[in-house]
Amino acid sequence: MINLPCLPICASKDSFSNTAYLLPRTFEVLLMALRRIYLFTLALVWGCMASSSSQQTAVAPPQDLQITDPGLLGSLDIEWKPPPNVQTFNECTVKYKFEYRNTGDREWKVIFTRKLKFRVGFDLSRTAEVKVQTLLEGQCTNDVEVQSEWIYATFQVPLQGKLESEVQNFHCIYHDWEYLKCTWQPGLLAPRGVHYGLYYWYEGLDHAEQCDDYIQDHGINIGCMLQNLSQAEYKDLSICVNGSAAATLLRPLYATLRLQNLAKPSPPKQLMLSTSTSEELQVVWSPPGGETPPQCLEYEVQLAEEQGKAKAVWASVSTQMETAFTITRVNQSRISCVRVRGRTNNFCADQGFWSEWTQECFSVSREEDKQLFILIPVILSLSSSLIIFMLIGQCRKR
Repeated sequence: MINLPCLPICASKDSFSNTAYLLPRTFEVLLMALRRIYLFTLALVWGCMASSSSQQTAVAPPQDLQITDPGLLGSLDIEWKPPPNVQTFNECTVKYKFEYRNTGDREWKVIFTRKLKFRVGFDLSRTAEVKVQTLLEGQCTNDVEVQSEWIYATFQVPLQGKLESEVQNFHCIYHDWEYLKCTWQPGLLAPRGVHYGLYYWYEGLDHAEQCDDYIQDHGINIGCMLQNLSQAEYKDLSICVNGSAAATLLRPLYATLRLQNLAKPSPPKQLMLSTSTSEELQVVWSPPGGETPPQCLEYEVQLAEEQGKAKAVWASVSTQMETAFTITRVNQSRISCVRVRGRTNNFCADQGFWSEWTQECFSVSREEDKQLFILIPVILSLSSSLIIFMLIGQCRKR
């Protein structure tokens, strides 16, 4: 029996095995490449379709943008009409982006709306600028927002007179949320005998009204008191101060106010001080009177401390919304005075005026000082008695 070597046969098996292994791997790599090509082609086609769809569904801007002045001292009516092809977009939502500002303002105020008319406030001493565009989105645009071109419009009240003829130092304070006091000074170019009138309007009034309670100086109106303005709180209050004089044109002043930002309360009431321990003082007060909402107030507490022979200096120790505060004395200091004032807090207004300080002052000393103050009258009383006794004795000897 002949034994044939098996080396060639074994080598043939290994070669077949390697070939069988390489074929699936090559096929798998090929499938992955084809899949990538397919996905890339699909994305390219979808992008082209979306781009084509957006181009096909372009929308026109609104029409006939107009600005009219109803005579409300700065509140202007803005109106426009829909684009001509709006009825063809049944499967889309049509909206408008409306922006407005006064010339010189850095930013536009923006409103998104489906309405075709708005009333917004402007400073009539400057040019009013508005612009509107159409926004289209829905199935007709494959849920991609399509924007039209902008349309623009401006409005300017013819301003008479020179700028220097306008009233100066116009200033208003809303006292105790009860009445508004506005004051001004005549313009630099205002002639003698000038007559000023203040007009105001806020949402809820049918027309602009004139002040009926003027403040005068030598027969010239330099201020106005407005009562019953609670309906104007948290609204724009439009004001115009206009002047007239013989043969002279005067520039009117326009202003838009927010009453809550001009509020000034009266000083807090019933300020009381009590000593709980030798190192603590309890300060308690009541909110001011008037119509100021108590929940809209914050308070500042100040005290003056005497440090030995040094002069007392005011220092703020608290700004809070409560009507009580505890003061801890350090370094055996003597508090010569405590005072409190209030203003509208930031939950009710963007800003406001501080009230005047409470007028009460208290001299609060250390316990040793109190004992000294008690002993001094006793010593003086004993000294007086001794002197009287000595005088009586001398009189008897005579």
